[in-house]
Amino acid sequence: MSRSERLTSMSLVMGAVASVQIGAAIATTLFDELGPGGAVLLRTGFAAVALLLFWRPQIRGKSPVQVRDAVLYGLTLAAMNLSFYAALDRIPLGIAVTLEFTGPFAVAVAGSRRPSDLLWVALAAAGIVLLSPGVHGSLDVTGSLLALVAGACWATYIVLAARVGRAFSGGQGLTLAMVVATVVLLPSGIVAGGSHLGDPGLLASGLAVALLSSAIPYSLELEALRRLPKGTFGVLMSMEPAVAALVGLVALGQDLSAEEVVAIGLVVAASAGALSAARTPSPVEA
Repeated sequence: MSRSERLTSMSLVMGAVASVQIGAAIATTLFDELGPGGAVLLRTGFAAVALLLFWRPQIRGKSPVQVRDAVLYGLTLAAMNLSFYAALDRIPLGIAVTLEFTGPFAVAVAGSRRPSDLLWVALAAAGIVLLSPGVHGSLDVTGSLLALVAGACWATYIVLAARVGRAFSGGQGLTLAMVVATVVLLPSGIVAGGSHLGDPGLLASGLAVALLSSAIPYSLELEALRRLPKGTFGVLMSMEPAVAALVGLVALGQDLSAEEVVAIGLVVAASAGALSAARTPSPVEA
């Protein structure tokens, strides 16, 4: 691969990372009217419609186990996004993404048996401790726990994504999962959003969130994975917490203390180290 091709591939990944975090920042502006439940319903619903139009998935010929995995994939997707948006309603974007990123980090470490992984675990643990409400008293406990729940869901999502990806061609498995997630999120989304869900301006913002958080980054990541080794892709993806902190600062005015910046840096370094050598699926977030 030439230098220009490598730079292009790296730009695709960083573009995907930035797109996801900008989408998350826009989503937070919907919380006053729609709440996290309504905002995540719009994101998931619009993404499901777009994927249905493109992939037109079929379950004919699939075994009960394969269909079950697609349903579990959707349930995990719903839980991951709802818990993450609920966390965003309580803690800064950069911190929420840092805590959530413990999920793919754990999968990466579990997929490797190198002694040096203990270093990455120690770095990540130090970062999490620095961010914990017990140490950093101003951080909301519920928000922190919700971000960690989102991380656990993300870890499960990665495992299920590998299974569903083998069972369904193209994006059919993801499409089925997104439809399941939308159905599951309907009750909480309707209760939270109410009549605001029919507001044209909010619908437009929800569509933008769906495009920025799902359609655009997913496409960019798939293209990048065709060009880059998974280790390199993982290292670039590990920049998500840092990019989230920057987007939170610029777009939302969320200042971070020096201690929080150090904590995010530790988690980024640990994730980059672990993901660079892990033989696990790449941490692509839908």
